[in-house]
Amino acid sequence: MDAVAERIYTPEDFLVLSDQRGFELIDGRLKEKSSGMEASIVSVNLSALLMKHVKANKLGHVLGSECPYQIFARHPNHVRKPDGSFLARGRLPDEKLFRGHSKVAPDLTFEIVSPDDLAEELNDKVVEFLGAGVRLLWVVYPASRTVHVFRLGGGSACLSEADQLSGEDVIPGFLCRVADVFSDL
Repeated sequence: MDAVAERIYTPEDFLVLSDQRGFELIDGRLKEKSSGMEASIVSVNLSALLMKHVKANKLGHVLGSECPYQIFARHPNHVRKPDGSFLARGRLPDEKLFRGHSKVAPDLTFEIVSPDDLAEELNDKVVEFLGAGVRLLWVVYPASRTVHVFRLGGGSACLSEADQLSGEDVIPGFLCRVADVFSDL
């Protein structure tokens, strides 16, 4: 039996697909993002905590899980959609939002681990975002109620519910209890 050729998309093709919600573009192939109720609640909690601080201090933009980033020089047919991100004020050309894919790397991204996520794929995403210039990345594990922190310059940490999650120098003044990220679980 002949194999059916899988369609390869460009980022421009991906942008005009009628239903790209819940998908990323990886090497030109559509890849469904894992999700679940727990991950969704944690993502909303973390986004709300960030949004409150960022808006109050006019620091920039908190973006949701459908914000597409086309920022991977080594992978021109990649469009990634982190579960959430932050882009500091002053980073966008003329402070205008992109109508399509962002061509500017966010300052922070976060990923909420779902039961179907594969460790290798999650690690690829972390490496790619840091390689594209993301300064701070949080990987949030609802099952263990931990947050793994990765920094552009190297270094990482694993935080438990008893710890504080900091925006460090990326989101100045942002601090919350890790337990607050998981408050509705």
